[in-house]
Amino acid sequence: MSYSQYVSMVRKSLDYIERHMTERITVKELSKQAVFSSAHFYRIFNTMVGFTVADYTRRRRLTRAALDLIYTDKRILDIALQYRFQSQEAFTRAFKKMFAMAPGEYRKYSATLIREGGTRMFMKSVPQGWTVTGQNIEEYEVTADRGVVHQGRAAGRLRSKTGSSLGFVTLMQMFKAQEYRSKRLKCTAFVKSDQVSGWAGLWMRIDHENGDMLRFDNMGNRPIKGTLDWNQYEVILDVPAESGAIAFGVLLHGGGSVWVDGFRFDIVDERVPTTDSEAEESLPLHPVNLDFEEA
Repeated sequence: MSYSQYVSMVRKSLDYIERHMTERITVKELSKQAVFSSAHFYRIFNTMVGFTVADYTRRRRLTRAALDLIYTDKRILDIALQYRFQSQEAFTRAFKKMFAMAPGEYRKYSATLIREGGTRMFMKSVPQGWTVTGQNIEEYEVTADRGVVHQGRAAGRLRSKTGSSLGFVTLMQMFKAQEYRSKRLKCTAFVKSDQVSGWAGLWMRIDHENGDMLRFDNMGNRPIKGTLDWNQYEVILDVPAESGAIAFGVLLHGGGSVWVDGFRFDIVDERVPTTDSEAEESLPLHPVNLDFEEA
């Protein structure tokens, strides 16, 4: 099976988990749908997602439970049972391990933040450490979102103010390339979209020490469009020996909203293909139609 088939299989499994969050989810059931042995599926999922199926599902359930604590009046016991914890005590132990406070404390703390001026959905500033750039960026809003989250307390959100923006916006970072020179680097993140009328995608760029661009991919050949639930996407590039900097982020072109959470970087071997290879392979061997006679 090719790497792209593994990617497709994992995405289908992640989508299945999202749609069955309050139901029983097992490795056996997921591996059956993927037509793999349970052991092989377990290894592939763990390698590509960074968590076992059980750990990933537990973290997603706890994140959803945290949102219910903030934005609903459900009893803590009801929330615990809804997300398949056997008791309120088991739910509390798992919740404290992830959020460093008990569910009741978390509910009170979040309510205090809202009363003291925090909005229900957004923090007011760009997430710390990130930069916003693009074209016609005044037509967009970029914030940290506490109401739509993949894991933890917040996610990044890019939203078109007009619904039909002509430009694009990106939330990005840059860092030095030294540790990754002469290696193949995979950037992954979880993305969710809502009514994206243009397109959205992760992107990564490798720059030479003199500032020239060496490698680039923005998912333009596999864009995120429309309304999609949380799933994992990736960009994979070679980092040449002469590289000086690596830039990455998420972009939105046109209307709609896109959320991003859980960026991660992994060094992979040559068995994992780069995502910019399709563009390179699509180049013709020779120049064509030089006299413009072909229609």
